[in-house]
Amino acid sequence: MTFQLPALPYAPDALEPVISARTIEFHYGKHHQAYTTKLNSLVPGTAFENATLEEIILKADGGIFNNAAQVWNHTFYWEGFSAQRGTAPSGKLLSMIDSDFGSFEAFKTKFNEAAVNQFGSGWAWLVLNAAGNLAIVTTGNAANPLRDGLKPILTCDVWEHAYYLDFQNRRPDYVNVFWQLVDWNIIAKRLG
Repeated sequence: MTFQLPALPYAPDALEPVISARTIEFHYGKHHQAYTTKLNSLVPGTAFENATLEEIILKADGGIFNNAAQVWNHTFYWEGFSAQRGTAPSGKLLSMIDSDFGSFEAFKTKFNEAAVNQFGSGWAWLVLNAAGNLAIVTTGNAANPLRDGLKPILTCDVWEHAYYLDFQNRRPDYVNVFWQLVDWNIIAKRLG
Protein backbone atom coordinates (compact mmCIF):
# COMPACT_ATOMS: atom_id res chain seq x y z
CA MET A 1 0.00 0.00 0.00
CA THR A 2 1.29 3.44 -0.87
CA PHE A 3 0.25 6.22 1.47
CA GLN A 4 -0.66 9.60 0.01
CA LEU A 5 -0.65 13.06 1.54
CA PRO A 6 -4.39 13.80 1.65
CA ALA A 7 -5.49 17.05 0.06
CA LEU A 8 -6.47 19.80 2.46
CA PRO A 9 -10.24 20.41 2.53
CA TYR A 10 -9.64 24.18 2.12
CA ALA A 11 -7.23 26.58 0.39
CA PRO A 12 -3.76 27.05 1.95
CA ASP A 13 -4.66 30.59 3.05
CA ALA A 14 -8.15 29.73 4.33
CA LEU A 15 -7.08 29.49 7.98
CA GLU A 16 -5.43 32.92 8.12
CA PRO A 17 -4.77 34.79 10.31
CA VAL A 18 -4.74 31.94 12.85
CA ILE A 19 -2.61 29.62 10.72
CA SER A 20 -0.82 31.38 7.88
CA ALA A 21 -0.38 30.06 4.36
CA ARG A 22 3.36 30.01 5.12
CA THR A 23 2.78 27.69 8.10
CA ILE A 24 0.58 25.49 5.89
CA GLU A 25 3.39 25.44 3.32
CA PHE A 26 5.88 24.11 5.87
CA HIS A 27 3.70 22.20 8.33
CA TYR A 28 1.49 20.46 5.78
CA GLY A 29 3.60 20.70 2.64
CA LYS A 30 6.92 19.73 4.17
CA HIS A 31 6.47 18.08 7.61
CA HIS A 32 3.30 16.10 6.85
CA GLN A 33 4.64 15.19 3.40
CA ALA A 34 7.97 14.06 4.91
CA TYR A 35 6.20 11.67 7.31
CA THR A 36 4.23 10.25 4.38
CA THR A 37 7.31 9.85 2.20
CA LYS A 38 9.33 8.26 5.01
CA LEU A 39 6.54 5.82 5.86
CA ASN A 40 6.38 4.74 2.22
CA SER A 41 10.12 4.04 2.29
CA LEU A 42 9.90 2.00 5.53
CA VAL A 43 6.96 -0.38 4.99
CA PRO A 44 7.94 -2.36 1.84
CA GLY A 45 8.97 -5.89 2.78
CA THR A 46 7.59 -5.64 6.33
CA ALA A 47 4.50 -7.08 7.99
CA PHE A 48 2.94 -3.62 7.48
CA GLU A 49 3.31 -3.54 3.70
CA ASN A 50 -0.47 -3.80 3.16
CA ALA A 51 -1.64 -2.42 6.51
CA THR A 52 -3.80 0.63 7.11
CA LEU A 53 -2.49 3.52 9.17
CA GLU A 54 -4.70 2.39 12.07
CA GLU A 55 -3.30 -1.16 11.93
CA ILE A 56 0.24 0.20 11.92
CA ILE A 57 -0.51 2.51 14.85
CA LEU A 58 -1.89 -0.38 16.88
CA LYS A 59 0.88 -2.88 16.13
CA ALA A 60 4.12 -1.22 14.99
CA ASP A 61 6.96 0.40 16.84
CA GLY A 62 10.02 2.45 15.98
CA GLY A 63 10.19 4.46 12.78
CA ILE A 64 7.24 2.75 11.13
CA PHE A 65 4.99 3.59 14.08
CA ASN A 66 6.31 7.16 14.41
CA ASN A 67 5.78 8.04 10.77
CA ALA A 68 2.40 6.29 10.44
CA ALA A 69 1.10 7.94 13.60
CA GLN A 70 2.31 11.35 12.47
CA VAL A 71 0.60 10.92 9.09
CA TRP A 72 -2.64 9.93 10.89
CA ASN A 73 -2.36 12.60 13.60
CA HIS A 74 -1.72 15.39 11.13
CA THR A 75 -4.50 14.31 8.77
CA PHE A 76 -6.91 14.20 11.73
CA TYR A 77 -5.73 17.66 12.86
CA TRP A 78 -6.16 19.31 9.43
CA GLU A 79 -9.53 17.67 8.82
CA GLY A 80 -10.96 19.11 12.05
CA PHE A 81 -10.76 22.64 10.65
CA SER A 82 -12.71 24.54 8.04
CA ALA A 83 -12.61 27.98 6.50
CA GLN A 84 -16.09 28.53 7.97
CA ARG A 85 -15.76 30.38 11.25
CA GLY A 86 -18.14 30.49 14.16
CA THR A 87 -19.38 26.93 14.47
CA ALA A 88 -20.13 25.76 17.99
CA PRO A 89 -20.84 22.38 19.52
CA SER A 90 -24.51 21.51 19.75
CA GLY A 91 -26.82 18.56 20.27
CA LYS A 92 -25.32 15.35 21.62
CA LEU A 93 -21.75 16.68 21.55
CA LEU A 94 -22.59 19.77 23.60
CA SER A 95 -24.60 17.66 26.06
CA MET A 96 -21.62 15.34 26.53
CA ILE A 97 -19.22 18.27 26.97
CA ASP A 98 -21.55 19.83 29.57
CA SER A 99 -21.94 16.51 31.36
CA ASP A 100 -18.25 15.54 31.36
CA PHE A 101 -16.66 18.97 31.90
CA GLY A 102 -19.37 21.18 33.41
CA SER A 103 -19.63 23.58 30.46
CA PHE A 104 -18.11 24.31 27.08
CA GLU A 105 -16.00 27.10 28.60
CA ALA A 106 -14.74 24.78 31.35
CA PHE A 107 -13.85 22.19 28.70
CA LYS A 108 -11.90 24.75 26.67
CA THR A 109 -10.03 25.90 29.78
CA LYS A 110 -9.04 22.31 30.66
CA PHE A 111 -8.10 21.50 27.08
CA ASN A 112 -5.99 24.67 26.79
CA GLU A 113 -4.20 23.83 30.04
CA ALA A 114 -3.42 20.33 28.78
CA ALA A 115 -2.17 21.62 25.41
CA VAL A 116 -0.03 24.38 26.89
CA ASN A 117 1.45 22.12 29.57
CA GLN A 118 2.32 19.20 27.28
CA PHE A 119 6.07 19.15 27.77
CA GLY A 120 7.95 19.27 24.50
CA SER A 121 6.46 18.04 21.26
CA GLY A 122 3.09 16.33 21.20
CA TRP A 123 -0.65 16.56 20.99
CA ALA A 124 -3.68 17.45 23.11
CA TRP A 125 -6.75 15.31 22.41
CA LEU A 126 -10.44 15.18 23.15
CA VAL A 127 -11.26 11.47 23.21
CA LEU A 128 -14.15 9.15 23.86
CA ASN A 129 -13.23 6.49 26.41
CA ALA A 130 -14.50 2.92 26.79
CA ALA A 131 -17.15 4.10 29.29
CA GLY A 132 -18.58 6.45 26.65
CA ASN A 133 -17.35 9.62 28.34
CA LEU A 134 -15.31 12.43 26.88
CA ALA A 135 -11.83 12.96 28.30
CA ILE A 136 -8.80 15.11 27.61
CA VAL A 137 -5.44 13.40 27.17
CA THR A 138 -2.04 14.47 25.93
CA THR A 139 0.52 12.43 24.06
CA GLY A 140 4.18 13.06 23.43
CA ASN A 141 5.86 12.99 20.05
CA ALA A 142 3.93 10.71 17.65
CA ALA A 143 1.88 8.85 20.27
CA ASN A 144 -1.77 8.33 19.46
CA PRO A 145 -4.72 7.56 21.79
CA LEU A 146 -5.87 4.71 19.54
CA ARG A 147 -3.14 2.63 21.18
CA ASP A 148 -4.85 3.11 24.54
CA GLY A 149 -8.28 2.05 23.28
CA LEU A 150 -9.53 5.64 23.08
CA LYS A 151 -11.45 7.17 20.19
CA PRO A 152 -10.00 10.54 19.11
CA ILE A 153 -12.57 13.28 18.54
CA LEU A 154 -10.40 16.44 18.30
CA THR A 155 -6.69 17.21 18.44
CA CYS A 156 -4.41 20.21 18.76
CA ASP A 157 -0.88 19.81 17.44
CA VAL A 158 1.55 21.35 19.92
CA TRP A 159 4.77 20.50 18.13
CA GLU A 160 6.59 23.81 17.61
CA HIS A 161 6.35 23.49 13.82
CA ALA A 162 2.56 23.82 14.19
CA TYR A 163 2.78 27.40 15.42
CA TYR A 164 6.34 28.74 15.42
CA LEU A 165 6.20 30.74 12.19
CA ASP A 166 3.04 32.52 13.35
CA PHE A 167 3.45 32.64 17.14
CA GLN A 168 7.14 31.93 17.77
CA ASN A 169 7.43 30.53 21.33
CA ARG A 170 3.94 31.69 22.38
CA ARG A 171 2.18 28.32 22.50
CA PRO A 172 -0.62 29.68 24.76
CA ASP A 173 -1.50 32.32 22.14
CA TYR A 174 -1.73 29.65 19.43
CA VAL A 175 -3.85 27.37 21.61
CA ASN A 176 -6.21 30.22 22.50
CA VAL A 177 -6.97 31.02 18.85
CA PHE A 178 -6.95 27.38 17.65
CA TRP A 179 -10.66 27.29 18.61
CA GLN A 180 -11.53 29.78 15.86
CA LEU A 181 -10.70 27.11 13.27
CA VAL A 182 -12.44 24.08 14.76
CA ASP A 183 -15.43 22.94 12.72
CA TRP A 184 -17.74 21.52 15.39
CA ASN A 185 -19.95 19.89 12.76
CA ILE A 186 -16.99 17.70 11.76
CA ILE A 187 -16.08 17.02 15.39
CA ALA A 188 -19.67 15.96 16.17
CA LYS A 189 -19.61 13.45 13.29
CA ARG A 190 -16.53 11.83 14.82
CA LEU A 191 -18.55 10.75 17.84
CA GLY A 192 -20.09 8.11 15.57
